[in-house]
Amino acid sequence: MIKQVGDTVIQPRHRASCHCGAVVLELDLPDGIVDPGRCNCSMCARRGAIVARVPLAGLKVIEGQDALHLYQFNTKTAKHYFCSICGIYTHHQRRSNPHQFSYNIACLDGVNPFLLGEVPTGDGINHSSDRAAQVSS
Repeated sequence: MIKQVGDTVIQPRHRASCHCGAVVLELDLPDGIVDPGRCNCSMCARRGAIVARVPLAGLKVIEGQDALHLYQFNTKTAKHYFCSICGIYTHHQRRSNPHQFSYNIACLDGVNPFLLGEVPTGDGINHSSDRAAQVSS
């Protein structure tokens, strides 16, 4: 768990926003940033975001719901959201655990993700949901 990034203390209720500020989120982060990581699936590898997770109830869109656009692919289980104005990925409802959101750490107010150092990369290319679909085919 990460309670501070550079000079920025992660607040128990921390705001996040897209680049243009049209989309503003409020995240419940009582333990700070928990288990930051990357994914190597086709979507995540292209966007390059470092993410962390919160329960669905731990993320609220407080401004810009109408500016958010949804993107889904492959199994269409995950729901990836981005700002329709500036294009920044803000968060997604996870495929591996649909009861959680992953959020873009770079969107957290005051956080420079480059100060996190090395973060682990998950194997989204070989996702268990894809293997299950191949076996049942």
